[in-house]
Amino acid sequence: MNNQPLLLGVEVGTSAIKAVLYNLQGIERFSAQHEITMATPHPGWAEQDADAIWQALLDVLRKVAAAAHSHGNIVALALATQAGSVVPVDVAGAPLAPLITWLDTRAQPIVDGWIQDRNAALIRKISGWHPHPGLPIATIAWMTRNTQYLLRNAHHLLDVHGYLLRRLTGQALTDFSGAAEMLLLDRTTASWSDPLCALAGIRREQLPTLAPAGTLAAHLLPEVVAATGLPADAPTVVGGQDQCCAALGMGVTAPGQPMLAAGTAWVLTALTPDLPVEQVPDHMELNFHITPGLHTVSQLLGGFGAVNEWWMRVLWPDAIDRYAAWEAALAESAPGAHGLRFAPMGGSAQVGGGRGGFIGLRLDHTRSDMVRALCEGIAFEVRWALDTLNAAQMPVQSIFMSGGATLSAQWPRLIADVTGVSVYSPQPANWPARGAAILAGVGAGVLNADLTAASEQWRTPMIETIPVQDAHVLYSDVYADYRAVVAMVRER
Repeated sequence: MNNQPLLLGVEVGTSAIKAVLYNLQGIERFSAQHEITMATPHPGWAEQDADAIWQALLDVLRKVAAAAHSHGNIVALALATQAGSVVPVDVAGAPLAPLITWLDTRAQPIVDGWIQDRNAALIRKISGWHPHPGLPIATIAWMTRNTQYLLRNAHHLLDVHGYLLRRLTGQALTDFSGAAEMLLLDRTTASWSDPLCALAGIRREQLPTLAPAGTLAAHLLPEVVAATGLPADAPTVVGGQDQCCAALGMGVTAPGQPMLAAGTAWVLTALTPDLPVEQVPDHMELNFHITPGLHTVSQLLGGFGAVNEWWMRVLWPDAIDRYAAWEAALAESAPGAHGLRFAPMGGSAQVGGGRGGFIGLRLDHTRSDMVRALCEGIAFEVRWALDTLNAAQMPVQSIFMSGGATLSAQWPRLIADVTGVSVYSPQPANWPARGAAILAGVGAGVLNADLTAASEQWRTPMIETIPVQDAHVLYSDVYADYRAVVAMVRER
């Protein structure tokens, strides 16, 4: 048996769980993945079977434990989890109902009521977040009004991190980066807020215990050791929210270098020292980061990966390789798409309302022009968000880009030319799991105790895309036209 120490990082996303083994130098040794599904039993509902998530976690842990024997010895593990979902559990930690995910909108009427009666402003002031129908303060309030029997029997109401740590270790723990997304945390005191708990209709004792990311949680329960084959002496370390862990894994550890997650959803996350919530742009959220002393300002730009996929299917329904066709079409059209504009729908803070589409379409426009216009519209949304950060005195020096869009050579080039800042794109990797593994190593004392230094030691080579000045000047004019187009769409 190889005795090389190994660190285990686990990403618990909305669609899959990935467990990844690393050596102490950050080299990936083995990974396992298990898909998880979403249920929509009613319009607007988005649930997951919490026990199925637990079984999926056990499955990947078993596979990793079996593989570890040929690679080394697991010395610690930590989780990077989706945040903003919630599940009620009994005193033993077993789920009493499905996990209500961050995609759920059943609580929209409650959020609308909070906006009207000014409670939304109170939530923003205390938590740093605007209320959203899929986030726990709203979904728990919905449970209070519609499933009171659940709350009477619920020992805890847990986020995904707290739920899985409860089942792994017997301790219902969560870190501040994930806890903040429940919108029940007082950001000034870093403790659960009695006024926000009262608004949701629960007591603070029903929420998980708070602990900083990278601190020791507990050892695995004996039944978990028996079910997975993981070593009984390997401690579980408190992990964090998946986007924060991804930033740590990529080496994004300082202000001025936001991370652009460009997958199904495009999310811009910028690091910042603590600041008054009044200084945060109105459509951005203020959250705790996993690195001590830092916070995040983030914005969901939109489901732009899904928009790309949709348009690929429309244009090339029978193509064997839609991505190759997409890349070729994007290269064929000149910057500016011959005057065609596309306003992305579905989530953009600027467009809003789920509306969007092509503006200025003429008979001489080609399929390639439509592809370029769509991509440029997405890139302009990124620039708009960066302009907002700059106006809020959070200057942007460069962008770290991750996700499926980095597989394209043209996406980083387009983002760089449109925004005017360099784009760093690493080779594809399991970034949230990598960040969780760094936390595990720091918590177990086998990596540098300073998270920033540990992240630097694991930094991987990056490809730098420097903006071309002439292209940036051209795009600045097109961007101004785009903003005028978006204003017209909003007014209709």
